[in-house]
Amino acid sequence: MKYYVGVDLGGTNTKIGLLDSEYNILIEESIKTESKKGPEDTFGRIWLKIQELFTRISVDISKLEGIGLGIPGPVVNKSIVKIAANFSWGNDFNAKEVFEKISGKTVIVENDVRAIALGENLFGASKGYRNSIIMPIGTGIAAGMIINGELISGNDGAAGEIGHISVDLEGDKCGCGLTGCLERFTSAPGIVREGVKVLQKEKRGILYETFKDCLDKLEAHHIFIEARKGDEVAEIIVDNFCNKLAYGMGVLINLINPEIIVVAGGLAKSADLIIAGAKKHLPKYALNMSINIPIVESQLLDSAGVKGAASLIINKK
Repeated sequence: MKYYVGVDLGGTNTKIGLLDSEYNILIEESIKTESKKGPEDTFGRIWLKIQELFTRISVDISKLEGIGLGIPGPVVNKSIVKIAANFSWGNDFNAKEVFEKISGKTVIVENDVRAIALGENLFGASKGYRNSIIMPIGTGIAAGMIINGELISGNDGAAGEIGHISVDLEGDKCGCGLTGCLERFTSAPGIVREGVKVLQKEKRGILYETFKDCLDKLEAHHIFIEARKGDEVAEIIVDNFCNKLAYGMGVLINLINPEIIVVAGGLAKSADLIIAGAKKHLPKYALNMSINIPIVESQLLDSAGVKGAASLIINKK
């Protein structure tokens, strides 16, 4: 029996999962990332947790095939993080080298979105497709692309940064330094930010009455809940979100000509509304020959990060 570990490294929390040779998650747990203490501390605690998980299910850790690590930021050569987004570990950080030194195990590192794309292609909604795009929508938005069966990384590991195409040159400055980026509109913080503007303009509806005195408490899921119930202003906010998302999808469809697009990430719980809205607007942005492309919900959902990271080891060549 072979075992695989997937590590989904986040800015706040890190999820760690242990998979068996049938690729089932046997046990999964989260720890605080605490990146400010340094990579050696973070990876050291991850390794201790991995050992604990093996002990807990009474499996010899010598049977561990390796550790897949999904991490935010551009990754090259499945090892070096060009820009350690959300961490203070410096540029060109060799995560593979540090983690392998601590664990003594094979470690494969990849951008978290691309890891999810691989996992979805091996085990989820895009299984069997050689040309697929996965779009996790959460704190930001990006695209993991598989073309002719190969995961696309790009020259500097930055392929798929669809969230940083400009859709409004008169818009707000993005943290990346560009103006009016797509993820300023089509992310969890983005829909809230734009939603507040709509609520302040419209001043009506259940969503407005609930949050008019505490707009800082508004979250993305509140908007989708009220839109599902038929609140007209919430529906406007969601429609604006889906219009911008359809633009991003149209760019990808016209450029890549994929067979399928998979919607994942934190907002995938509202994937039915998001997909329906995006399909409504897509004919404005995608070539007519491609507008009927399947757009589906992730099958891995909350396990996407862990299973995607583990797939880096499962799929190693």
